[in-house]
Amino acid sequence: MSDIASPSHPTVINWIEIAALGVIWGASFLSVRVALDGFAPLWIATLRILIAALVLAIFARARGLRMPPLKNRQVWIHILGFAVFSNALPFTMIAWAQQHVLSSFVGISMALVPLFTLVIAHVFLPGERLTLPRVAGFALGLIGVGVLIGPGAFASLGTSLEPVARFVCIGVTLSYSIGAVITRRCPPVDPVVFSTASVVVAGAIMLPVTLAVIGLPQAMPGLRATVAMAYLGLMPTAAATLLMVHVIRTAGPTFLTQTNYQVPVWSVIFGMLILSEPLPGRFLAALALILAGLTVSRLALRQRA
Repeated sequence: MSDIASPSHPTVINWIEIAALGVIWGASFLSVRVALDGFAPLWIATLRILIAALVLAIFARARGLRMPPLKNRQVWIHILGFAVFSNALPFTMIAWAQQHVLSSFVGISMALVPLFTLVIAHVFLPGERLTLPRVAGFALGLIGVGVLIGPGAFASLGTSLEPVARFVCIGVTLSYSIGAVITRRCPPVDPVVFSTASVVVAGAIMLPVTLAVIGLPQAMPGLRATVAMAYLGLMPTAAATLLMVHVIRTAGPTFLTQTNYQVPVWSVIFGMLILSEPLPGRFLAALALILAGLTVSRLALRQRA
């Protein structure tokens, strides 16, 4: 088993990476919304992964890096887990959900990632135990989930897919949390190698599934959707995967959740300025509760430091 004790104190580089991830991921939901004008949800998930796989494979090749040997089963099991829970599954769920919810809603829901990570890390990572402040923060976050989804969600399931899409967004945050903990538990491996292998495996999963379910695209997408698709592959998938894996391996999954303080803010800003999305007061109330939960949860880390 790998050494999964708490990583060293975060460096300045780690904080810069966190800031960059906040902006990159904050803009990704806007890009998915635009890409939906020319691509089916499954193709959005598949193409962004394939673009990232090509870019990262070239990058790894240029650095003279090789994939882990197949006999190293523990590493490949963790690569598979990351490929599913941090790439294939959440990308598909996000693309489908954004047909029915605002991009700002998806961004705000990402603030739940730290709360789920706290619970999962408590079980699977030494040194990441739940404390009273963390439990209190998790409770506040769950209340925020209820506000985010809305009191009429169950009543409208038969007439609209929006309530279902809201629950799917919550599922995305759980998937990302599982992927982060899987990454931290992986035996020692170069972050670039891990990132490259994970998107290659995710692409190998998604491509045959997409071809079997919906086949080849039937029409040529417009320029706007194509540019959005290129951004999704290059930045939130390729570049962000490299940054995310490096942060998790050097500073830990709990530190990575600092990104989720920023993602909701950037997603709302991009959605309002570029897509002219409205912002119901319920979203602000939910965001306030979720961020309050995050703040309370972080008290435990400050006390330990």
